[in-house]
Formats: sequence, structure tokens, C-alpha cells
Amino acid sequence: MARTRPAERFAQLRDAALAVFAAKGLRRARMSDVARAMGLSTGSLYNYVESKEALFHWLVELGPGGGPLAAPARLPIPTPPPGATEARLREVVAEGMRLPALDAALARRRVTDARAELEGIVRELYERLERSRGPAAAIERSAIDRPELFALYFRGARRQLFASLARYLEKRARAGHFAEIGDPLVAARFVVESVAWFGWHRFSDPDPEALPDAAAVRDEVVRRIVASFVRE
Repeated sequence: MARTRPAERFAQLRDAALAVFAAKGLRRARMSDVARAMGLSTGSLYNYVESKEALFHWLVELGPGGGPLAAPARLPIPTPPPGATEARLREVVAEGMRLPALDAALARRRVTDARAELEGIVRELYERLERSRGPAAAIERSAIDRPELFALYFRGARRQLFASLARYLEKRARAGHFAEIGDPLVAARFVVESVAWFGWHRFSDPDPEALPDAAAVRDEVVRRIVASFVRE
């Protein structure tokens, strides 16, 4: 008979695992690190999950949502078969990097309000990164020293996002809606990295409370990015 555990325990497991994988990556993380973060013995942790590979796969399946969690259908959480995590991660990362507002803008033949269009794209990107910052940090750190994940994340979905945004900025600049942008890829990186720092990386800053009002930060970042491109 499968063992049951309180929902709070699985939320603790998720939060501890995300923090460990974000700091060390999948290759260097140890089950003992996760157990320590939860205040458990390593042996007790194995009652919940078979291995760190099983734990990482479970996090990928959970996605960016927060809050309480139901107990998994099977305990301990089983180790996935070879290739399963990479396949599922490919789907998750592709969906996470897809911006419907950007896709719609690229397909649009005419634009009547380029400022509102760009604001919608930047705001969507910001909200996506802010909401998924925990899982995204764990995936990005893990991808650094896992070649198959590096190819999937950095050389695949991430580069595709840069390329799509660069194509959009160049398209609007050529039509006269935006100021001259120079290198489109550099301009796209400027947008993404600015949003990524304020919507994601600032939360790991030694003093994250220096910018306490998340909504005000988001609005100001979006406003400044849009103002740097749109002609008055």
C-alpha cells in the first residue's frame, strides 16, 4: 500500500529541491543537501523519492506553480526511464519560452499602436519569468554542466527566444515604429536580460528587499524598456 504524506511536506520537498538544484545543479546536488534543507535525515528523504534524478523529474512535471501539493500517486517517487526527463523538459522549456504576444506580433502585418504592442510583449515576458523563477533557476543551473540539457536550454529554446524577439524589433524598426536599434540580437538580449534580472535574479540578491514593491518594479522596468525603443 502506498504511503501518504501531508501536503505541506511535499511543498517543503519542492522548495528545498528547487533551492538545491538552483545552487548546485543536477550533477553536483546530493540527496543529503535536500534532506538537510528540509531538516530530515537522508534516509527519511528516500521514503519520499528514490533518487535525485527522480526528484528533478518530479520538479519538471510540477512546472512553475506554487502552493500546496497533493501527495504523488506513487511513493517513493520513482526514477524515470532513460530519456524521459529530457523529453519532458524539452516540452516544458519550449512552452515556457513561448510568448503568445510575441508570436501574434510577428504574424501581424499592420500595427496601429507599436507602443502598446511592445509593452504587451515585455510585460508577458516579465510575468512569465517572475512566476517561473524557481524552476527556471534550477533548470538553468543544471543545464550548465549537463551537455544534453545545455543543448536543449541554452542552444535551443533560449536562442530561439532571442532570435524571435530580434526579428520582431528589427521588423518594427524598419517600419519606422521604433528607433534605430543597431544589432537586433543585442537589442533582444538587452530586453531579455533586463527583464530577467528584475523579474528573476534580483530575488537572489543579498538584499532583495531593497526593491520591495514587486508591482512597481515590474511597471517601471516595462516602461523604461518600451521607452528605449518606441519613437515619440
